[in-house]
Amino acid sequence: MTYATKSPWVIHYDGSSCNGCDIEVLAALCPGFDVERFGIINTGNPKHADIFLVTGSVNEQNISVVQEIYNQMVEPKVVIACGICACSAGIFHDCYNVIGGVDKAIPVDVYAPGCAVRPEAIIDAVVQGLGILEEKSKALQEQKKGA
Repeated sequence: MTYATKSPWVIHYDGSSCNGCDIEVLAALCPGFDVERFGIINTGNPKHADIFLVTGSVNEQNISVVQEIYNQMVEPKVVIACGICACSAGIFHDCYNVIGGVDKAIPVDVYAPGCAVRPEAIIDAVVQGLGILEEKSKALQEQKKGA
């Protein structure tokens, strides 16, 4: 099954942020911006998700949660770091418990910087993620054929 025929599901996790990016993620899912026109569906179950959308930085308290959600997702999967905090820890980079951006915990495929990241940037990142997801899906199918 290719991702051109399957609606990709997104799981959203807020690492530790001011919630500005979370509000923008919700705005992207609402009718005003309507990311669902690309077939995107928000889910709460990592086993159903294709795209992991993370807002906020990674810290000592949540690094294991971020890694656990990532590990529960089935291949192929794409990780999108939404907002400057998810990209590089943002204004929280000097906090005692902050490790850094999401890429300090898991591999990131697409970065969507901004404070707060705009819904248009989130949609653009998701569309980029769909392309990466398609590539990973094809590579996985080729790998299975070769095995």
